[in-house]
Amino acid sequence: MNAYQLIVIGAGPGGYEAAIKAAQLGLKTAVIENRDVGGTCLNRGCIPTKTLLHAAELYKGVKEFESIGLSTEGVSFDVSKIHARKNEVVEQLRSGIEQLIKANKIDLYRGTGTITGPHNVKVISAEETVEIEAENILIATGSKPARPPIPGLDLPNVGTSDEFLFMEDKMYKDLIIIGGGVIGVEFASVYESFGCNVTIIEAMDRILPPMDKEISQNLAMILKKRGVKINTGAMVQKLVETPDGIECHFVQKEKEQVVKADGVLVSIGRRPNTDGLFTEEFSVEMERGRIITDEEFKTNVPSIRAIGDVTSKIQLAHMASAQGICAVEMIAGKNPSIDLNAVPGCVYTNPEIATVGITEDEAKEQGIKVRKGKYIMSGNGKSIIAQADRGFIKVLFDEETDVIVGAQLMCIRATDLISELSTAIVNKLTSKDLTRVIRPHPTFTEAVTEAVESSHGMAIHMAPSKK
Repeated sequence: MNAYQLIVIGAGPGGYEAAIKAAQLGLKTAVIENRDVGGTCLNRGCIPTKTLLHAAELYKGVKEFESIGLSTEGVSFDVSKIHARKNEVVEQLRSGIEQLIKANKIDLYRGTGTITGPHNVKVISAEETVEIEAENILIATGSKPARPPIPGLDLPNVGTSDEFLFMEDKMYKDLIIIGGGVIGVEFASVYESFGCNVTIIEAMDRILPPMDKEISQNLAMILKKRGVKINTGAMVQKLVETPDGIECHFVQKEKEQVVKADGVLVSIGRRPNTDGLFTEEFSVEMERGRIITDEEFKTNVPSIRAIGDVTSKIQLAHMASAQGICAVEMIAGKNPSIDLNAVPGCVYTNPEIATVGITEDEAKEQGIKVRKGKYIMSGNGKSIIAQADRGFIKVLFDEETDVIVGAQLMCIRATDLISELSTAIVNKLTSKDLTRVIRPHPTFTEAVTEAVESSHGMAIHMAPSKK
């Protein structure tokens, strides 16, 4: 039986990064993956979705050529070629990860890892079954799309993001998206850009319900302006196949309604992936499918830890990576090198959305008095050049200490800009610290200075507030 110091089950962002960090720290490591390395993020999530969004944004931009003095004729798109490019990107990154695993002398087992005891894992593949053991086991099996018990979900042209990312020869004329969360609004952006009529049906009272209310309202306004129909506070009852397509029956404000489309995307969230992870005789403590862990990522079996989506705490690829690195550092007897309290959240719509820290509503719930600074991006030079939709940067400071506690961005490059504000939160910087920095002009990031200065009523490129 092969013996290791660490076995990692799952080679997604959390798993493969944890394995590489373990190898760097001198631990003899094995990683097990029953699909492609890179996990959901690389193969069925973040990367393919963003590749499609990039193509959609470029196509949409061509339609605005005339307004900036450019011209073109006969612009069209080929769905198959768009997906082919997506596949090229995924394969290139996947190959890179496989090479890194090999270069770090990590043993890669292809098959389903089933934990049979505190230190034992059985790897089952089509070819063979292998038993391996380790001092420590790290579970990083991620999540998969949730499928609610709605009649009609098994109809043709109805699927989750997993299926839609591989519909390489279809572009729907009318699309219904059940769920207005991150996945739902990103797919809405893709299909709307390619001329599809999109309808979002969301059970909560707004799209992107966990995010800052102003972001949700602003995005809803922009999407509606582009022709996306948004139904909030709506509960889907059933899907029915008809000669004209698919009927989606839902109830909104106690009124039954019906929308027709030729495709339906189900994006109501994700659930932990624990399929085949344990035997009937052995398991760790779980609750509603998620693995329960403590602050050191330990389960009720001390030699077994779990990170990422399978714990259902924060389902983000970069959070899983950070947790994996910290968990391995603890296993190696070191202090965690990453602060896990400031976790950026990103949405790759147009404009992009990014948040970190707490919102105004959360500050109020926690009894924290905050001072707000906000800058509307319509005054930013780069935003005007790029003909950007209405956006903003908002920052929150603890009124007592002047330390930054939150930031909400909705603008071009928001997902890149957020890292500066995440750094500020982790290092407990004050508004004075942030205004000492010279940010280059013209850039999107100079708007951070304006937002911070506005918290004191001192922004240069904003009219004084009326008293």
